[in-house]
Amino acid sequence: MKLLLATIFVLNFIEFLQAGMLAFGASAIQGQINASPEEYSIVTAAYAAVAIASIAKMRWFIERLGWRKFIYGSIVFFITGAVISALSATFTQFLLGRIVMGLGGAAFMTSARMLVNLIPASPARMKGILSFASALTIGNAAAAWTVAELFEADWFAGIFVVLIALSLLAAALATAAVPDQPLPAEQHTSAHMGPLLAMAAGSFLVLFAIQRALYDFYSSLPYLLVLGLAGAAAIVWFVRHQHDHERPLLVLKRLVQKRYLAGLGVFVLAYVVLGANNVMLPSLMQRAMGFSWHSAGMIQSIGLSSAFLALIVKLRILKTSPSPKKFYVASFVSLAISAWMLSRLTVEANLWRNVLPAIAFFGMFVVVVQATTALHGFAELANDDVAFMHGQQVKNMLSQFGVALGIGGATLLQQWRTAEHLSVLNRRFASGDPELGRLLEQLTNAFGTTHGAQAGQVALGQLTQLLNQQAALLSGLEYFHVLAIVSLAMGVLMYFQRTLVLFKPA
Repeated sequence: MKLLLATIFVLNFIEFLQAGMLAFGASAIQGQINASPEEYSIVTAAYAAVAIASIAKMRWFIERLGWRKFIYGSIVFFITGAVISALSATFTQFLLGRIVMGLGGAAFMTSARMLVNLIPASPARMKGILSFASALTIGNAAAAWTVAELFEADWFAGIFVVLIALSLLAAALATAAVPDQPLPAEQHTSAHMGPLLAMAAGSFLVLFAIQRALYDFYSSLPYLLVLGLAGAAAIVWFVRHQHDHERPLLVLKRLVQKRYLAGLGVFVLAYVVLGANNVMLPSLMQRAMGFSWHSAGMIQSIGLSSAFLALIVKLRILKTSPSPKKFYVASFVSLAISAWMLSRLTVEANLWRNVLPAIAFFGMFVVVVQATTALHGFAELANDDVAFMHGQQVKNMLSQFGVALGIGGATLLQQWRTAEHLSVLNRRFASGDPELGRLLEQLTNAFGTTHGAQAGQVALGQLTQLLNQQAALLSGLEYFHVLAIVSLAMGVLMYFQRTLVLFKPA
């Protein structure tokens, strides 16, 4: 029992640790592989597309291999991709590594959740759920600190060394704790390779079109519309094919339940925010406020640790008051408070007083909204083992889509808005803005005693750095201002929507 709980924890921990590290370290990784933000967004889209296909196919493999061999195979692919990524010096090499990682690692979270169901229905199963949820909170919190420490030591490959070590641990635990019996042949689902590949390609095209639109909307709109519509058509065809098939890869027809579909919408929103914030938070602390990797990573990890405390409090309240309404309202209000606090930052803000509390509220949002939706969104599928697993697969397929959309969208949105603000600031400087001229004169005088004739050039470089910092700050504040409005609107909706299907008793 303890080894099974440890297996559940490590598999889910790897998933959230690697997602958080790759998002938090995005800018540094781009420099390491000489990739632009646009190219990095392609990596996230490709990983998501492969991950979606891999998750969709996992039950097909489990039916034929059994749980243990399936986990072994997933870990082999994940480690192979991690080795390629660790040795990458170019965008193409890194892209290949992440694709191979996605073939294996994408199923870790779904596997961890379904391993919980191997525990007989009893109070002991709650320990499995707690192990799964704890891995989510701790993995997400540990990611920023881990990658910051590795980059401070100038060890880019360390990201993947850590993941490889954890994967080997998961394999060792699975050897002792996970059963290895395949299902009888009459229970096997069909392969559906053509529809599966179409769905993966469609997912990539939709993600690529959305992300590219944020970067180059006007000049490429017809081209992006064609790509997006083609991708959407491929996904719709896959859904229709699975819905009507007698032996589908995913029993989508049995998943058409109001509460489950509403839960999917909440999950996707939560994962989009998670991916986007994991990009915007380090950018705000480093580029805009000028703090080091170490300081930014430490603050983000400490702040996100609030998620574990929020989980414990939620479980205690759940015993006596299981109604979900208060949890949904509290989660979106927490997100609104977090975004509002971050939208009011200045370059003089203090990390401990101004940023840490905001990140703590964000951590509360992540765990409360996901735990509540996981509990109530799957209630209608609880008595159908196949539908429950397929429901988990579909949810995690959409989570990969949501995280990729959040990371890619935030990366490109940040680049676009920073460039726009920098253009305005540069025009002011070029037009002889008296305030900027006065600042340049002050900087020149300040550097005069130490740099002599080069004081003017040094002052200009310092001013350029200040302008870049200001532009990055403004773009971050815009993002969090919009997020505050959206999350507040969701909180109000959850409060006044008395008939929402998610509020029905579980």
